[in-house]
Amino acid sequence: MTTKSNHYVTVLWEARAKPGKETAMKAFMTAAVTASRHDAGNIDYEAHQVEGEPGTFVIFERWESREALEGHLNAPRMQDLVPRLLDLMDGGIEDGIRFLQPFRPAR
Repeated sequence: MTTKSNHYVTVLWEARAKPGKETAMKAFMTAAVTASRHDAGNIDYEAHQVEGEPGTFVIFERWESREALEGHLNAPRMQDLVPRLLDLMDGGIEDGIRFLQPFRPAR
């Protein structure tokens, strides 16, 4: 990892599928993950299904900077993906976003 490792942005995003759309949302997210991994400034982008909670999904993502994250969010493909995702999920996209702040013990 580069010297910028203390300045990366970590996002944890949780979303729940609408009843009856669990399988469709999982397939949609599976297809969308690869492109995000290739966005400039991406360090890590992993989708997960919450164990024991069918239809609840979490994406853990890390970006080199806030600008890299903004570039991902403003990528042209997102104009198509977001409305399709909203049709599958319960609530809004912003509802499940949490920014994580890394910390380490002093040496």
